[in-house]
Amino acid sequence: MTAMTQKAQHKNAQTAATQNETKKPRKILPREERRQQLIEATISCIARDGLGSTTMQMVTKEAGLSLGIANLHFETKDNLLKETLRYVAEEYHSGQIAIMQGQETEDLTSRLTALLNFQLSQGVTQRQKMAVWFAYYGEAGARPVYQKIVSAWDRAAAKQLETLFEAIIEDGQYRNIDAADLAMGYSALIDGLHLALLVTPRELTKKQAKAIAKDFLQRAFPKHL
Repeated sequence: MTAMTQKAQHKNAQTAATQNETKKPRKILPREERRQQLIEATISCIARDGLGSTTMQMVTKEAGLSLGIANLHFETKDNLLKETLRYVAEEYHSGQIAIMQGQETEDLTSRLTALLNFQLSQGVTQRQKMAVWFAYYGEAGARPVYQKIVSAWDRAAAKQLETLFEAIIEDGQYRNIDAADLAMGYSALIDGLHLALLVTPRELTKKQAKAIAKDFLQRAFPKHL
């Protein structure tokens, strides 16, 4: 072996050693953080490509993770989609239920105002989130498991809204108002406004949507809003 060859090999060995020393190990995230990363990537894919077109490969590419990691955490695409729906439903409904239960304030007027602000907030009316929400609703009829997840949260939220309206009716001594009917009508209005904001954003602004919902509540509870 020539001196030149030995010198070249020594240089290559030094370079490799330096690269090994400076190469950063892949960051290992906790299980829940990886799951959340995949769920958020799923939300992005569904909003962009639709529920039926979303694949595990698309999700892992969006998340910058391997298919093996996705399979480790969710095993199947169906499980991933169910957990994504559960996350979206829980995020929205748990937020409004906490407000209606008075976890932040017992004052009825404050709770009513906070509920309205939350339901038409930037976070809730984000186009990506609304697109995913309605994509699942569109599939609920054909997929009983989706309907089961959504219905459980819908019933819980509807019950809390009815209870809040009952308390306001009693507090304001309002007459000829049925809390259950009013709660159903208000929920339908909010759902309709969310859909309009998603489908026809140029015809309905968030400010207008909030004004419409506020007008509904003011007509029902003029002493509280």
